[in-house]
Amino acid sequence: MAEVAPAPPPVAAPAKAAKKKASKPKKSGPSVGELIVKTVAASKERGGVSAAALKKALAAGGYDVDKNKARVRTAIKSLLTKGTLVHTKGTGASGSFKMSTQESSSQEACCCCCQEVS
Repeated sequence: MAEVAPAPPPVAAPAKAAKKKASKPKKSGPSVGELIVKTVAASKERGGVSAAALKKALAAGGYDVDKNKARVRTAIKSLLTKGTLVHTKGTGASGSFKMSTQESSSQEACCCCCQEVS
Protein backbone atom coordinates (compact mmCIF):
# COMPACT_ATOMS: atom_id res chain seq x y z
CA MET A 1 0.00 0.00 0.00
CA ALA A 2 1.10 3.47 -0.81
CA GLU A 3 1.16 6.06 1.86
CA VAL A 4 -1.14 9.03 1.33
CA ALA A 5 0.21 12.43 2.26
CA PRO A 6 -1.98 14.34 4.71
CA ALA A 7 -4.07 17.05 3.10
CA PRO A 8 -2.77 20.59 3.65
CA PRO A 9 -4.90 22.71 6.01
CA PRO A 10 -7.50 24.82 4.18
CA VAL A 11 -6.35 28.33 3.45
CA ALA A 12 -8.52 30.96 5.14
CA ALA A 13 -9.89 33.62 2.87
CA PRO A 14 -8.40 37.05 3.56
CA ALA A 15 -10.60 39.11 5.87
CA LYS A 16 -12.64 41.71 4.07
CA ALA A 17 -12.29 45.27 5.19
CA ALA A 18 -15.36 46.40 7.09
CA LYS A 19 -17.39 48.88 5.14
CA LYS A 20 -18.03 52.15 6.91
CA LYS A 21 -21.64 53.15 6.83
CA ALA A 22 -22.32 56.71 5.91
CA SER A 23 -23.80 58.32 9.01
CA LYS A 24 -26.96 60.23 8.38
CA PRO A 25 -26.87 63.85 9.47
CA LYS A 26 -28.94 64.36 12.60
CA LYS A 27 -32.07 66.31 11.86
CA SER A 28 -32.28 69.68 13.49
CA GLY A 29 -35.40 71.05 15.04
CA PRO A 30 -37.64 70.04 17.92
CA SER A 31 -38.41 66.42 18.69
CA VAL A 32 -41.87 64.92 18.29
CA GLY A 33 -42.44 65.05 22.04
CA GLU A 34 -41.62 68.75 22.15
CA LEU A 35 -44.02 69.43 19.26
CA ILE A 36 -46.79 67.52 21.06
CA VAL A 37 -46.22 69.43 24.30
CA LYS A 38 -46.35 72.76 22.46
CA THR A 39 -49.57 71.79 20.69
CA VAL A 40 -51.32 70.64 23.85
CA ALA A 41 -50.11 73.67 25.83
CA ALA A 42 -51.38 76.05 23.15
CA SER A 43 -54.85 74.49 23.23
CA LYS A 44 -57.45 76.26 25.32
CA GLU A 45 -59.90 73.35 25.28
CA ARG A 46 -61.16 72.36 28.71
CA GLY A 47 -61.39 68.67 27.80
CA GLY A 48 -57.93 68.54 26.26
CA VAL A 49 -56.79 67.72 22.74
CA SER A 50 -57.80 64.49 21.03
CA ALA A 51 -55.20 62.28 19.39
CA ALA A 52 -56.71 62.95 15.97
CA ALA A 53 -56.64 66.71 16.49
CA LEU A 54 -53.06 66.41 17.74
CA LYS A 55 -52.03 64.60 14.54
CA LYS A 56 -53.81 67.22 12.41
CA ALA A 57 -51.96 70.00 14.21
CA LEU A 58 -48.61 68.24 13.71
CA ALA A 59 -49.39 67.77 10.02
CA ALA A 60 -50.32 71.45 9.71
CA GLY A 61 -46.96 72.32 11.28
CA GLY A 62 -45.13 70.41 8.56
CA TYR A 63 -44.55 67.07 10.31
CA ASP A 64 -45.19 63.94 8.22
CA VAL A 65 -47.59 62.05 10.49
CA ASP A 66 -48.42 59.28 8.00
CA LYS A 67 -44.75 58.33 7.67
CA ASN A 68 -44.02 58.57 11.42
CA LYS A 69 -47.16 57.12 13.06
CA ALA A 70 -45.14 54.92 15.41
CA ARG A 71 -42.99 57.82 16.58
CA VAL A 72 -46.06 59.90 17.41
CA ARG A 73 -47.60 57.02 19.38
CA THR A 74 -44.42 56.30 21.35
CA ALA A 75 -43.92 60.00 22.06
CA ILE A 76 -47.46 60.28 23.44
CA LYS A 77 -46.99 57.17 25.60
CA SER A 78 -43.66 58.39 26.95
CA LEU A 79 -45.13 61.81 27.81
CA LEU A 80 -47.95 60.05 29.66
CA THR A 81 -45.55 57.89 31.69
CA LYS A 82 -43.36 60.91 32.51
CA GLY A 83 -46.42 62.76 33.76
CA THR A 84 -46.16 65.64 31.31
CA LEU A 85 -49.52 64.77 29.75
CA VAL A 86 -52.65 63.44 31.45
CA HIS A 87 -55.51 61.42 29.94
CA THR A 88 -58.94 62.97 29.98
CA LYS A 89 -60.48 60.18 27.87
CA GLY A 90 -59.26 56.91 26.43
CA THR A 91 -56.28 54.66 27.11
CA GLY A 92 -52.79 54.30 25.68
CA ALA A 93 -52.00 56.64 22.82
CA SER A 94 -55.67 57.23 21.97
CA GLY A 95 -58.22 59.55 23.50
CA SER A 96 -57.78 63.10 24.72
CA PHE A 97 -54.85 64.65 26.54
CA LYS A 98 -54.13 67.79 28.49
CA MET A 99 -51.12 69.16 30.31
CA SER A 100 -50.45 67.90 33.81
CA THR A 101 -51.08 70.33 36.65
CA GLN A 102 -48.47 68.84 39.00
CA GLU A 103 -45.83 71.48 38.23
CA SER A 104 -48.11 74.39 39.11
CA SER A 105 -49.51 72.74 42.27
CA SER A 106 -46.01 72.24 43.71
CA GLN A 107 -45.35 75.98 43.31
CA GLU A 108 -48.64 76.88 44.99
CA ALA A 109 -47.81 74.75 48.04
CA CYS A 110 -44.55 76.66 48.46
CA CYS A 111 -46.23 80.11 48.68
CA CYS A 112 -47.25 79.83 52.34
CA CYS A 113 -43.70 79.46 53.65
CA CYS A 114 -42.27 82.16 51.38
CA GLN A 115 -44.43 85.00 52.67
CA GLU A 116 -42.91 87.45 55.10
CA VAL A 117 -44.41 87.55 58.58
CA SER A 118 -45.05 91.09 59.88
